[in-house]
Amino acid sequence: MKIINKLLNFFSKKTISASIRNKLMMDWSDERKFFNERKRKEFLRASEKRPHVVYYFHSLSDPYSHLTVQVLEDFIKKYKIELEIYFVSDPNDVFTPEKKMFNVHCLKDAIEVAQSRNLQFKNKKYPLNEDFEIPYKILNYYSQKKINQIEFIKILKKISSFLWLNDNAKIEDMLSSIDLNELSEFKNKKNLLLEVGNKKLSDLGYYFGSSFHYEGENYWGVDRLNHLEERLIELNLDKNKSKSFIINDPKISSDLDSFRNQNRKVRLEFFPSLNSPYTYISFKRIRYLFENYPIEFQVRPVLPMLMRNMKIPPIKAKYILSDAAREGRKHGVIIKKIYSPIGSPAEKAYSLFPAINDHGFGFDYLEKLMQSSFYYGTNIGEDNYLKKIISDFGLSWSEIKKLSKNYNWKELLNQNLLDMYRGGCWGVPTIKLVNLNGENEYFQWGQDRIYLIERELVNRLFSNHQ
Repeated sequence: MKIINKLLNFFSKKTISASIRNKLMMDWSDERKFFNERKRKEFLRASEKRPHVVYYFHSLSDPYSHLTVQVLEDFIKKYKIELEIYFVSDPNDVFTPEKKMFNVHCLKDAIEVAQSRNLQFKNKKYPLNEDFEIPYKILNYYSQKKINQIEFIKILKKISSFLWLNDNAKIEDMLSSIDLNELSEFKNKKNLLLEVGNKKLSDLGYYFGSSFHYEGENYWGVDRLNHLEERLIELNLDKNKSKSFIINDPKISSDLDSFRNQNRKVRLEFFPSLNSPYTYISFKRIRYLFENYPIEFQVRPVLPMLMRNMKIPPIKAKYILSDAAREGRKHGVIIKKIYSPIGSPAEKAYSLFPAINDHGFGFDYLEKLMQSSFYYGTNIGEDNYLKKIISDFGLSWSEIKKLSKNYNWKELLNQNLLDMYRGGCWGVPTIKLVNLNGENEYFQWGQDRIYLIERELVNRLFSNHQ
């Protein structure tokens, strides 16, 4: 237990020095190292005369896996790769704080992602736990039969569909079509199937199902498939030479000019934290929303997870940094030099926020802080640094310091956090849309869900416009 606690506290200020933490974070997000490692892995693969093998990890109880399995057939038809499919359990609880909320969120999120990406997700409930025994027996059986991979994927896709429709009769029909003598030798192999998959996933440095792995990099579900496709296209593995992706980022079509003279009837609320790389790479797109649409805007910071006694295992921290850097490059935001503000730097910076926000510079202030933390590698808790920022806004350091004493910044951040939780979100960035009369709240969690916020925003503005 002591070893587990040490691992879980690895990035807290209590167990690791800031300099070591910052160096690790930069190693995991460094652009040059990222592409050099890709080249090294590819050189090693070629020198060992290994084929281009992509691993896919599927969990029958994971709603995102239900989405991902729908694109597997197109994936292996499009690329000159070998796909190895493994089955995995639900992630360990250390990777999913707020487990009950996590499960509710994942189902809701997967349904919305399906709608936005032309995938199918008809049911609104999880399959019952006892429903997984028979599907794994069937998959055990077919995984060891000599059928081609497309046939196996079709079977997996069919099982997934029946499970998520809670259509047990169809699954029983699939079981009844299998020779009982052949099936008997597979019926007790479910645990072994999952043990093999879980170990492989762990060995490759990841922890969630619905994910792909290729030569040192992990790609989570349909949301990150474009990064894998881009890599395979660069390796000239696209059979059709089309350079198009199976899953494209949804584009929001809106005539901004038609909305400009509308009365403001919608408010966008943005919940960032100062230690989140995903928050850092979202500022540019959040600014686009409130500068281009006729909406009210409110920035509502919260404490970082590590300062809320939530733990991030090293394997998850590594993926978050590398993935945020990868997503940031896609959106034109680079993570470069890092100085994590965890602890007193964040507390000092947060303490000034309410007074600065009352002068209309809250968002700009937090954006500057995050650029300093994730691009310039600056300690944002130093007085000289904070004085310079406040001066750049045309404000008085002494006045801001004096006004700050009138605010309970910890209570303010806590109220923001409670509102996030009420919306089913516990991580950042969280974004909320609400009508100015307080009705029709709509929450999204994650920088990769900003497009859903914009789509909802356009729908509301369009309905007001008619």
